Amino acid sequence: MTHPLPENSLPDADAGARAYALAQELFPICRSITGPGVRQTLAILARDIPELTIHEIPSGTECFDWTVPPEWSVREAYIESEGGQRVVDFRNSNLHLVSYSVPVDRTMSLEELRPHLHSLPALPDAIPYVTSYYEPRWGFCLSHRQLMALEPGNYRVRVDSTLVPGSLTYGEIILPGPSADEIFLSTYICHPSLANNELSGPVVASELVRWIRALPRRWLTYRVVFIPETIGSITYLSRCLPELRERVIAGLNLTCIGDERAYSYLPSRRGNTLADRAAIHALKHHAPSFTRYSFLDRGSDERQYCSPGVDLPVASIMRSKYGTYPEYHTSLDDLSLVSAAGLAGGIEAVAKAILTIEANRIYRVTTRCEPQLGRRGLYPTLGAAAGRHVGRLLADILAYCDGEHDLLSIAELLGVPAWELAPLVRQLADAELIEGIE
Repeated sequence: MTHPLPENSLPDADAGARAYALAQELFPICRSITGPGVRQTLAILARDIPELTIHEIPSGTECFDWTVPPEWSVREAYIESEGGQRVVDFRNSNLHLVSYSVPVDRTMSLEELRPHLHSLPALPDAIPYVTSYYEPRWGFCLSHRQLMALEPGNYRVRVDSTLVPGSLTYGEIILPGPSADEIFLSTYICHPSLANNELSGPVVASELVRWIRALPRRWLTYRVVFIPETIGSITYLSRCLPELRERVIAGLNLTCIGDERAYSYLPSRRGNTLADRAAIHALKHHAPSFTRYSFLDRGSDERQYCSPGVDLPVASIMRSKYGTYPEYHTSLDDLSLVSAAGLAGGIEAVAKAILTIEANRIYRVTTRCEPQLGRRGLYPTLGAAAGRHVGRLLADILAYCDGEHDLLSIAELLGVPAWELAPLVRQLADAELIEGIE
């Protein structure tokens, strides 16, 4: 089967605005690693991705060294003063409750309550995001200014939550292409109201699915998953690892990709996979001042995808990397931190990496010495400056179609984006001057 080169077709100008509108809709939902918030989020995503398949993995399922935990849900949670005033209320912010808090309904003194309260003195107006997934406890998060305003006395503390056998929920879509080789995109849906750290990944992934679905001359198959971070990726790998290792040629973990402050790259553990090469190449042309991190700086699901014995080729393209911006894991990571322009930039950066992978192939020339491009209409026959640039590019591409260099390495040698070389390579292939090596 002929390997078609992709059209140089980037996402449309409205992609960022659509992604931001979706983030606005998803922002209020209380998500955790299990529970109704995850299902509600996936149901909204499925409106635009009707092919999205929802999977439920029962609590207690063993996944390598881990076990799917009980399902958590919360109806209400608050701290009430002796006068009946709710000084902290989950209804005002779903960050107020430590995620996976066990039920409690007690009256206690401020001194007894204090060990269960979490704040950030360095960010006195921010509510921190705190979790306790695997150790039973309860707690509340509040701004340090709120904490300092609490007066001595007794407080009623109520957490109306449940931890019961249920399931872990994730979504998956596979967009088949002529080739069974896959590009793997993973993003997470397990944080409450956080914008860059939580919602930028899913909304960018949603727009990329829209774009991939309509991509002309697509060759590869695409697998996109929306999972709870860490336990979700471990669960997914425990179910699909043999298939992933056989098919995935490159993958990207999508997180923190919606602000306008920076672009970042975090490599796979090996650092030299096709995903790494394509991500670096795309960012060099899209945002040359991007920040390179080490795999030692890892912190998201690349930890699982690149772990020994798994070793999938998964890298990360981000805007401001998780853990590097002051609003990270606080209520300040809200919808003002991300923007339509920031999301659009992230969408385009990933799309350029995808086009690079789609176009990448090894070619060899079919003639001895330089072919005559002019008689094929590929080079100007009049020796003037006009038109020399494209003609020279065609000649330079041919010079490295030696059966050893792939298109990505040729693009690096020429200093030209691979997605811009692809149409020229198509011209040479149509003229039967080069042939792809299977």
